Amino acid sequence: MTFSDAIRTCFTKFLTFSGRASRPEYWFFFLFIVIWNVIAAIIDAQFFTQVAVTETETSKSVTATSSAPVQSIVSLIVFIPHLAVAWRRMHDTGRSGLYALLPILLILGAFAVLIFGIGLASHFQHGGSLDILFTRATLLIVVPTLIVLFVSPLLVLWWLTRPSQPGVNKYGPNPIEVPQ
Repeated sequence: MTFSDAIRTCFTKFLTFSGRASRPEYWFFFLFIVIWNVIAAIIDAQFFTQVAVTETETSKSVTATSSAPVQSIVSLIVFIPHLAVAWRRMHDTGRSGLYALLPILLILGAFAVLIFGIGLASHFQHGGSLDILFTRATLLIVVPTLIVLFVSPLLVLWWLTRPSQPGVNKYGPNPIEVPQ
């Protein structure tokens, strides 16, 4: 599969979460996303950045801010096709497509534990034994969760680089072996 074939396939199958995607299909589309994000960042920097200079008697500071509208538009355009091709790529390695969402699901879980744990602790008298118990229990859960949050994207990346399962698996025929 060539670079242009991969891009065409990913935009054609942007809502297809079934079947399999080969490594070249996924990684060429990923390269396409990186290239377009760099181009969008350059456009945002050139046309949508506001520079403010603040001077005092002893110092001078320069602040550049941008709302990055072009990068936001590019991200919205490629989000669903990228998720779909990652989902199909996971299928190609014999895993459920849900594994592509693993880091996002873990982040949501960590925030839920943090919010509910500390929120629950705040209902008790500050400095009381239940307040301290819930705060410490929350921290005890959050620390290993943060370690898992660091490792999970690396694991998903490793899965995305694995070779295709030969032959037919439960998600369909191998995309490399199927005649086009």
